[in-house]
Amino acid sequence: MFQKILIANRGEIALRVLRACKELGIQTVVVHSTADADAMHVRLADESVCIGPPPSRDSYLNIHQIVAACEITGADAVHPGYGFLSENAKFADILAAHNITFIGPTGDHIRIMGDKIEAKRTAKRLGIPVVPGSDGAVTEEKEARRIAAEIGYPVIIKASAGGGGRGMKVAHSEAELEIALQTARSEAGAAFGDDAVYIEKYLEKPRHIEVQVFGDGAGRGVHFGERDCSLQRRHQKVWEEAPSPALNAEERAHIGGVCAKAIADLGYSGAGTIEFLYENGEFYFIEMNTRLQVEHPVTEAITGIDLVHEQIRVASGGGLSVRQEDIKFNGHAIECRINAEDPRTFTPSPGTITHFHTPGGLGIRVDSGVYSGYKIPPYYDSLIGKLIVHGRNRVECMMRLRRALDEFVVDGIKTTLPLFRDLVGNADIANGDYDIHWLEKYLAKEE
Repeated sequence: MFQKILIANRGEIALRVLRACKELGIQTVVVHSTADADAMHVRLADESVCIGPPPSRDSYLNIHQIVAACEITGADAVHPGYGFLSENAKFADILAAHNITFIGPTGDHIRIMGDKIEAKRTAKRLGIPVVPGSDGAVTEEKEARRIAAEIGYPVIIKASAGGGGRGMKVAHSEAELEIALQTARSEAGAAFGDDAVYIEKYLEKPRHIEVQVFGDGAGRGVHFGERDCSLQRRHQKVWEEAPSPALNAEERAHIGGVCAKAIADLGYSGAGTIEFLYENGEFYFIEMNTRLQVEHPVTEAITGIDLVHEQIRVASGGGLSVRQEDIKFNGHAIECRINAEDPRTFTPSPGTITHFHTPGGLGIRVDSGVYSGYKIPPYYDSLIGKLIVHGRNRVECMMRLRRALDEFVVDGIKTTLPLFRDLVGNADIANGDYDIHWLEKYLAKEE
């Protein structure tokens, strides 16, 4: 087991990893920018190292400073959390060159799954169902027209190196295809430094289903069930739950088995999430995230397994702690992402939190790194906390969530708490009757 882990992240995920390390008896080092000197994870860590000024490129994305912090403190492993360098193959390679363990997959696996076109090819080879579309990058309009005609309109054009909804355009007809192709390539080039795009069939009313997987790097793989992440705004997840209200037991077991086998065959090590669009009983692969997900607590709630403990165990060479038959699913869990944003316009709302009170009671978990008097900096992601609620079934979970949201108080800034109070009382949400377009339509009607 590792002696000392450096946590290369900030906010609630840095605190989440820090707690897991303490429970395992591992010393912790956190890095931070000057803007985060008073952050909770900095206060609670055994050691902290300031690695630069507020801009991420000068601090949390500064690989050389993080490696130097490892060497100064004697850290023998790095946990990247999510975001920042968590899916940076170069970072994983550099750590390996310095004999520091990256708590995650190999650089090669990060590269494969980070390239959307190569990821799709790999998924297809591993037996994972994929969305019909181009086999590789599309550069010519003539080729785009041919592919679109073959798979049928509407189609979606996506950035190969993309994510977060950038470089994605929908064309409902050949007349719209040319401008969609040009716009997607332009956005991809500006956002990712790579204008390669590919084309897929656009599904009209799909759900976003993802499967949590783990591999030991030596040919064993397991799945921890699925999560439904269909409530999204601009391709950003807002509300996640497990299990999905849309799947039956047979579908759940089938797609989980497919994903676990694929991870084993790939020789993958650590945590990963295979994401799908689901429509009319069919699953279509869209991407794989080679890291811990923001929404991992809902899986922990229904399985009782600490996924960060599992990440650390696998990375240290201890292998998986469970076999597939050991993983049991219990009840229902929902996570709401609490952001420092206006609940209607979603514009960021940095500032000082004057009062912070979290709900409690059976089945309630709050992952947050903020506190009363904490000043939210304007430089980073607006996520300030996650409310995770567990119940014996979805009805109990929803009632518990309603009660928890009523108790949650954040004063001094605007947050998305009012949005969730509205959603928990909506009939469609109560019935689990929603798709990836539902939230944006709901918000448009509210304006």
